[in-house]
Order: sequence, then C-alpha cells, then structure tokens
Amino acid sequence: MKKHILEVDGIQKKYNERVILSDVYLKCETSQIIGLLGRNGSGKSTLLKIIFGIVRASNKCIRIDSVSKNNENNVSNEVSYLSQEQFIPNHLSVKKAIALSIDKQKIKFFYEDEFIQSILNKRISHLSGGELRYLEIKIVLFNPSKFVLLDEPYNGLSPIMIDKVNELIKVNSQNRGIVITDHNYKNVIKISTQVILIKEGKTHYIRNNAELVTKGYLVDLELL
Repeated sequence: MKKHILEVDGIQKKYNERVILSDVYLKCETSQIIGLLGRNGSGKSTLLKIIFGIVRASNKCIRIDSVSKNNENNVSNEVSYLSQEQFIPNHLSVKKAIALSIDKQKIKFFYEDEFIQSILNKRISHLSGGELRYLEIKIVLFNPSKFVLLDEPYNGLSPIMIDKVNELIKVNSQNRGIVITDHNYKNVIKISTQVILIKEGKTHYIRNNAELVTKGYLVDLELL
C-alpha cells in the first residue's frame, strides 16, 4: 500500500486583528490518527477549514505527497471533511442520502451495519442528533480520499455510538490519514496515534499525556 503524506506549514490567520493561528506545523501520514486539542477558540476548527479550502489564510503552505495545494480552492478529491454543521438536507430519505453520497459498488457494504439498517426507512428530518451524526461520519469515511478531517464527530453520540465510531475510524486509518478534533478530549487522546496541542496560535507535538498538564491544557492527569 502506498503511503500518503499531508503537510501543513506556515499558516497565519487573524480575525479582526486577533491572531488565531501564527506558527502551525502539522504532518499526517497514512495509518496515522492525529488528535488535535486546544481550548475553545484556539483555532482547531479554523485550521481544518483552511486545510480543506473553505476558509482563506493570508499565509499557508499545504502539500499532499510533496505537491503544493496552495493555489487549489478544492481538495475534496484527496481530502474528506466532516464539519460541525449538518450537511445532509432534511428533506431527503436516509436511502436517498446514501445513494447520492456512496459509490454504487459500495452501497451494499455500507448497508452491512446494524445501526444503518435500523434507520434505512427513515427521513433525515426524523433522525435523532446521534443517528444523523453517525450517518454523516460513515458517509464521510466512505469517501475514497487520502485524508479525512473530522470536526466534533462525537457531538450528540451515546457512549455505545462513540465506540462504534472509534472502530470505524481505526479501520479507515489503515489506508488513509485522519485528523480529529473534539471537545471529548478523552476519546481523542484514546484513539490518536499522535496528539497535537494548539496553544496561543502554535502547534505543540505532545510526546506523553503529562505534557498536557505542563502546557496547561489539563489541570491533572486524573482527568484522563
């Protein structure tokens, strides 16, 4: 299997003269799960949006397999993105949403999931927040991209559903790189192969959980 590499460097982003990101370096390779941590407003979601190309940055250097993507507004053929906001229209049925999103050859495999089977005959507007989130995550993870960016995937999920999502992420990481950020930091840390902390606009590669305390993200390791 060919290994793919996503590199992000030199990102600078301001909002109303407030510096959000100023010294960012992120590298994600096939089979890696990068956990992105940081306080509220630290720029985690903004960074994912810049990588995906839906938020502009005055300075950025984005490379995939050593090829610059700086001048490309859309990298969706190589990067999949799960936003915090709902992206499936409410008027669709679950079956129609799947048919529009998943390759026909993969739909049968997509259906081989007890939870998906349980919601197949519903409309999107009738799904609970957790049901909708799971469907969106699975659709994004089924895209044939080299990398996946997941913003708040655990939002609205029960503990059982979080376990199912974590299993999906682990399976998908075998042939792609994944970057995940979520307020549920315990699960982010648990599933990640590398944790990166954004603090004061800069990225810090975390070597062990104790560094999350020394860098002020956690008060005590017992919170894990």
